[in-house]
Amino acid sequence: MQTDPHALADAIEKTGLKIELVGFESGSLGHYLAQGFKERAMAAVCMDARKMSAILSVRVNKTDKNDARGIADALRTGMFTRVHEKPQDAIDRSAILSMRRCIVNQRTDIKNHIRGILKTYGIRLGSVGPKRFNETVKHRIQDLDRLVRQTIEEMLEIFDMLDQKIDRLDGELLKIAHNDKNVRLLMTAQGINPITALTYKAEIFDPSRFSNSRVVGAYLGMTPTQYSSGEMQKQGRISKCGSNELRSLLTEAAVVTLTRSKRWSKLKAWGLKLMRKKGIKKASLAVGRKLAVIIHRMLVDQKEFVWGKTSTKAA
Repeated sequence: MQTDPHALADAIEKTGLKIELVGFESGSLGHYLAQGFKERAMAAVCMDARKMSAILSVRVNKTDKNDARGIADALRTGMFTRVHEKPQDAIDRSAILSMRRCIVNQRTDIKNHIRGILKTYGIRLGSVGPKRFNETVKHRIQDLDRLVRQTIEEMLEIFDMLDQKIDRLDGELLKIAHNDKNVRLLMTAQGINPITALTYKAEIFDPSRFSNSRVVGAYLGMTPTQYSSGEMQKQGRISKCGSNELRSLLTEAAVVTLTRSKRWSKLKAWGLKLMRKKGIKKASLAVGRKLAVIIHRMLVDQKEFVWGKTSTKAA
């Protein structure tokens, strides 16, 4: 059957059964299905696919029919985790930010590929920003073979086009950030730029759904996994659950806080102390996790970032 909520609703209604609740696993079609069932006035719940997978794996034979029975049993017993439904504006912003990241990655791939090709000719560009990349490359490839030079110049045209698209999209996102008071509030935090603030707002969307701000770090997969059995207790690497994009942006914000930001704050002082003991990699992850918790509390309390007072010892 086609994955269409109205087609599914028609098939369910044809059974003549009294349907109290419809359950389906989370995925890329989750929002589409939830909206469709809502239009048909059918009670539906989106279930965490990762946790449902563990329940369904108990069955020896994996078939669509057995999976449907397993989901029905989970609905009857309440042994499932409900996935919060994102509002439409959060879906739209997430889509825009995801497409922006795709364009940025393509620009980076082209830049790195050109650098790699030039190295085979002994040409090293050094540190060059996107705005000067085209001019710098053209100046250095004048002595190369005509076809090689022509191909590189064509790649540079694509690079410039992508750079222009990113600039235009960034301008639109800046307007959105300026008109959203919660995003402006998040941008008062150290290291948080408009893209990070918009991504955080789109991913969290409703801060009240977290009972405790500390839970946000685990939700974003920035806390270590744990294994405990009897007297054995192990702590592993971070779980990496949740949004890879937001986790990466928060870590970048932490690096900016530790290495580039000149203003003192309690967060930076804590991070620098940790960096001296554990190194920049672990410190940036820890500061990123702490940032995620802090800005969640900022959204709940509607208060700006607290920089703290410089102590005599710190000064």
